[in-house]
Amino acid sequence: MPKLKTSRGAAKRFKITGSGKKVKRQKAFANHILTKKSPKRKRNLRHPGLVHSTDIKSIKRLMPYS
Repeated sequence: MPKLKTSRGAAKRFKITGSGKKVKRQKAFANHILTKKSPKRKRNLRHPGLVHSTDIKSIKRLMPYS
């Protein structure tokens, strides 16, 4: 069976945690039109989030060797 290719777009967007059971992601809505967003909201957008459990299987399929 040939080697599988990693989806480079997914590899740049997601990181697998140390246990291998969860997937980290960056939060959306933090790039532009920031003037109307409160400082608290912008501060919370800086912290990483976790991918929902129902999506983990499909993301791991995009990154077979991570």
